[in-house]
Amino acid sequence: MTILETRGLTYSYPDGNVALRDINIKIDKGKKIAFVGQNGSGKSTLFMLLNGTMKPGKGEVLFHDVPFKYNSKSLREIRKSVGIVFQNSDDQLFAPTVYQDVAFGPANLDYPKEKLETCVNRALEQVGLTNFKDRPPHHLSGGQKKRVAIAGVMAMEPEVIILDEPLSNLDPVGADEIMDLLNEFNHYGSTIIISTHDVDLAYRWSDYVYLMSDSELIGEGAPEVLFRQTELLKLAGLRPPSSLEVYHELERRGLAKGYLSPKTLPELVNALRPPELMWVDAPHGVKEGDTLNLGILYGEYSPNSPYEAINARVLHIHPGGKAIVELKRRSIKAGGILLYDTDSYSYPEVLNIIEEGDVTFVGAMGKKSKILAEEDGIFLDVTSGVIDRSILTALCGKRCLILTGGGMVEHAFKRIREYVELSGIELNVGTFNTGEEFPWLEVLEESAEGFRV
Repeated sequence: MTILETRGLTYSYPDGNVALRDINIKIDKGKKIAFVGQNGSGKSTLFMLLNGTMKPGKGEVLFHDVPFKYNSKSLREIRKSVGIVFQNSDDQLFAPTVYQDVAFGPANLDYPKEKLETCVNRALEQVGLTNFKDRPPHHLSGGQKKRVAIAGVMAMEPEVIILDEPLSNLDPVGADEIMDLLNEFNHYGSTIIISTHDVDLAYRWSDYVYLMSDSELIGEGAPEVLFRQTELLKLAGLRPPSSLEVYHELERRGLAKGYLSPKTLPELVNALRPPELMWVDAPHGVKEGDTLNLGILYGEYSPNSPYEAINARVLHIHPGGKAIVELKRRSIKAGGILLYDTDSYSYPEVLNIIEEGDVTFVGAMGKKSKILAEEDGIFLDVTSGVIDRSILTALCGKRCLILTGGGMVEHAFKRIREYVELSGIELNVGTFNTGEEFPWLEVLEESAEGFRV
């Protein structure tokens, strides 16, 4: 379902400088969209047109298939539904306190007092700034200012959130916190649109990418397809994502096989594992492409652990009744990942999980979870790239705990499941404090299909 669309969008500044030429885009509801291009390619101008801050010279912008109207009443509704966070947070923050700044938008929309307070307090809690509500915004760090600006938009409960270079001037930890927020908002249904010149960010994060250069749209598509078009990237003055460059070099040397476009570090590491082939007896009726349950293998056939539950895909059936199959390894390991929902946090409970569950690696996602861990003296092994680092650690046979809250529990669970389905490697995973409790799993004793929880 298309939520935002432009048709023949063109814009020139008063000095005659053309900022956009004939831009035609369709943005689907609930997606994560990245506009990628060098500075001056037209991304910021496009964003101000997408929420009615500026009016196009030619063409039109549509929201839910309805063209924008540029009267005061229509623009109020557009800006309530399509919120924008500018690149420089200081351009967006002006009130004496953080609370007043976040309340500015809902107040201008004439929210009743009770609803206004509810929306503002919820937005501050979402970005982890409840304890900062009485502080002047200009006394905050760059990352905190960015979160205040995002809270100001979230307080209006928009359907679409647009962020111009959301990670500019942020350190790695602050940048990771912002992306955690955006993933959580997207999980709850918000359409997220960002601009960036960081191809690595756009490649690993987005569902769909628009490539801009010299005020024009020069390419679009799924990131795993678009970023393989090296000539198009050169035209935009950009390089391929780092993970793709590494993968292509490994593939060129015959060290990687099986992945089209690895996005994350675990996917890249998994690409190093070549397909493993075996002759087996072909059961009656089996066809090429079928999956066979080989049961428990050991010895030379189980290099990842003493015993492995193995499934295999049939590649070829020989007339003599034998089949060549590719092993799909689902390694049996004592390691795993436990997700703890900090929305109902208990320090003694977390401490007990770490001690009794033999947890050796702890990470936290989201500002609230990091603050809770810091206040209680819980040592965090990782605070950025938490999901990928936890997967890699679990693959080494260790037990990991991820502290996070809200929609990030389900987001992390989904990410881990996607890795398992893609790699064929089985991980033990559990959730705690979410209403659906799964304790640590025992080591598997029989072959298994799918994702074990």
